[in-house]
Amino acid sequence: MAMVILTTLLVIFVTVLLKVAYDTISCYWLTPMRIRKIMERQGVHGPKPRFLIGNIIDMTSLVSRAVSQDMKTINHDIVGRLLPHFVAWSNQYGKRFLYWNGTEPRLCLTDTEMIKEFLSKYSTTSGKSWQQQQGTKHFIGRGLLMANGEEWRHQRHMVAPAFMGDRLKSYAGHMVECTKDMLQSLQNALEVGQSEVEIGECFTELTADIISRTEFGTSYQKGKQIFYLLTQLQSRVAQATRHLFFPGSRFFPSKYNREIKSMKMEVERLLMEIIESRKDCVEMGRSNSYGNDLLGILLDEIKKEGGTLNLQLVMDECKTFFFAGHETTALLLTWTAMLLASNPHWQDKVRAEVKEVFKGEIPSVDQLSKLTLLHMVINESMRLYPPATLLPRMAFKDIELGDLHIPKGLSIWIPVLAIHHSEELWGKDANEFNPERFASRSFMPGRFIPFASGPRNCVGQTFAIMEAKIILAMLISRFSFTISENYRHAPVVVLTIKPKYGVQVCLKPLDP
Repeated sequence: MAMVILTTLLVIFVTVLLKVAYDTISCYWLTPMRIRKIMERQGVHGPKPRFLIGNIIDMTSLVSRAVSQDMKTINHDIVGRLLPHFVAWSNQYGKRFLYWNGTEPRLCLTDTEMIKEFLSKYSTTSGKSWQQQQGTKHFIGRGLLMANGEEWRHQRHMVAPAFMGDRLKSYAGHMVECTKDMLQSLQNALEVGQSEVEIGECFTELTADIISRTEFGTSYQKGKQIFYLLTQLQSRVAQATRHLFFPGSRFFPSKYNREIKSMKMEVERLLMEIIESRKDCVEMGRSNSYGNDLLGILLDEIKKEGGTLNLQLVMDECKTFFFAGHETTALLLTWTAMLLASNPHWQDKVRAEVKEVFKGEIPSVDQLSKLTLLHMVINESMRLYPPATLLPRMAFKDIELGDLHIPKGLSIWIPVLAIHHSEELWGKDANEFNPERFASRSFMPGRFIPFASGPRNCVGQTFAIMEAKIILAMLISRFSFTISENYRHAPVVVLTIKPKYGVQVCLKPLDP
């Protein structure tokens, strides 16, 4: 009897072992090689991958060399600096090529018609790969940005009401009040003799303040603590692109993993305190709703659906809101301020428009649409310095895209920065600041995608544009600003495109 049990256990053990071995070999060797052969038969080639590490060393080496020196002038021709591997491989292999991030094959795609079809038609059968989810697991978790399939559809449905209609307009009050505080701080600095400021830091603190109040309402001071920790987490997680993500790698007791897990636990402890206090208020009958801020709206939507409260999902959504709602807007404002500071003619034009629309009063949400010149400037800023350099999606089943057969498991990487700077798409002045190109709304779909497109576009893009318009309109009405001699133009990528040394501008108060 004992021998039968022992034999059965041994058979089960060997079966499981063989299954794990097969799955590992399939994941790291058989499937990638199958995908490579399928793409090569269709004429899609690329750099030869090294075993297990793919082209990671090549990419890291090219990027390190490209960003090792600052740019000598304010020059917006930055594709070769931030995506040198794209430039090298597209010159060698053509507009579409295959490269490897570890064992993950990635198809680089720049055809705007194919991109438009892919993002609109295959939103539910493509999404974020396991590698990407692992890379941001401890940062924003499995919130809307990293969800796939039905999970993504459910979260999108749950989150969307927070960014629509009157609810969206209601956030404007926080934006105006926080901006007033920032402008007063700048005025105070000028009065004590400080004429130069690092405007990027000002915008980072401002947008963190706005999203803290918008997301957490009266709990915004804890929101600021969360912001500080998430900022540190982001710099650690940015290293994820240099790591190979083997199954179970997150359990290795490395310094990298220990630091990230410690910060993640503290962020979630603070978030849990805020969420539990909202739950207690409702359960004890002190309130009929969870609040009018983003967190309250999210909790109310879950309650309406009659589902159980998934606290981890709520925390992941909060972290996603915080990252997407503060980081990208702060950088949009920073790059736009740099462009206006170095193009005084456009600064004067926008200032005149703001004065004409608002007559010296506080910006009104209903009149923001009249700021057409400012909107053109913001679009041009996002074209030259988009929030993300790349837009990644993995195919979860075989699909037909244009003249290509895309096999299941192939990641499609859309180089947004390269598309936004393409002379073929934008003309000879593609690397120059020219907001006039957005005077017409007839520009080609698929070539301007700062917020992606299709069903999986950025749910908070209207929020971001509203915030940027209010802040810039108030800033430009109060001060004129020029680029400082101390500014060193050195864009770098840390998940998003950032100025390496910040953006220093010289402020001058305007006559009231």
